[in-house]
Amino acid sequence: MARLGAEFRGVDPDLRVAARLLPGGYGLHRGVTVPRALMNLAVRAGRRKGVQSVAVNADVSVRVHRPVRAAQPGPALLWIHGGGTVMGGAGQEDGFCRRLSNFTDVSIAAVDHRLAPEYPYPTPLEDCYAALTWLTRQPWVDPTRVAVGGASAGGGFAAALALLARDRGEIAPALQMLVYPMLDDRTGASPNQRPRVMWSARDNQIAWQCYLGSADPHTAVPARRADLAGLPPAWIGVGSMDLFYDESLAYGRRLQQAGIPTDVHIADGAFHAFDMIAPNTSISQHFFADQCRALRKALVEHLVHGNPEV
Repeated sequence: MARLGAEFRGVDPDLRVAARLLPGGYGLHRGVTVPRALMNLAVRAGRRKGVQSVAVNADVSVRVHRPVRAAQPGPALLWIHGGGTVMGGAGQEDGFCRRLSNFTDVSIAAVDHRLAPEYPYPTPLEDCYAALTWLTRQPWVDPTRVAVGGASAGGGFAAALALLARDRGEIAPALQMLVYPMLDDRTGASPNQRPRVMWSARDNQIAWQCYLGSADPHTAVPARRADLAGLPPAWIGVGSMDLFYDESLAYGRRLQQAGIPTDVHIADGAFHAFDMIAPNTSISQHFFADQCRALRKALVEHLVHGNPEV
């Protein structure tokens, strides 16, 4: 832990080996070419056999994960991958989506959206909205039991998607599941930022610049939206050593103040993306179990009381 400094001695014991080996960021100040190449390796390595890829339109596709005992029509989750809005793909999280689907009996469509900076706001968000619209229209989906969720940048997109759905009034998600979400473009802007694992303050500032382009942050950034009333219930999970810790807690408080049922799960001693990197650790399994509980509570359990087959 010496490389990271004394302030990182609070890393969860099961995560300490990984913390020593992982980078302190992606080096986006050098450009996106190398980070994208590394993430593309993760996408190819993460893809699981038997996952159906379906085109939503000419620019957007989804990878569909169905539980073994899929009800028709049944609950579904639109999942949005991480990657700072500038890299990554749905295939990198196939393993996670398959596990989540099997543990919750919820079908999952993981969206491949276009990336910044080539496609800044609002294009990636509109891609996600197109995927959400597609999902609600599938014959195997109950449109009243659809959730949105994602990790990191995907969590930020999920929050923005919940706002967009509320504003348009066409779709009413039953839950927004925000996993260490990228919510606030101001995070990391102040000087003398302390070192982080996986995602740095400098990366965050560059990624937001790539995504926002010339957009008004007060419209495009979830944390800057003044009115959070009327949004779906939320589950927010974040590690205490994550760059996004403060903004996640702040957004959770604002949702609660707006009258939105919000569960905030803090993984003490965890860094960014810890559960994807070390899924078999106790802290990651507890984090995953809480996501499963939230998803089942919102989409499954309230409709199946008394049914012994569920």
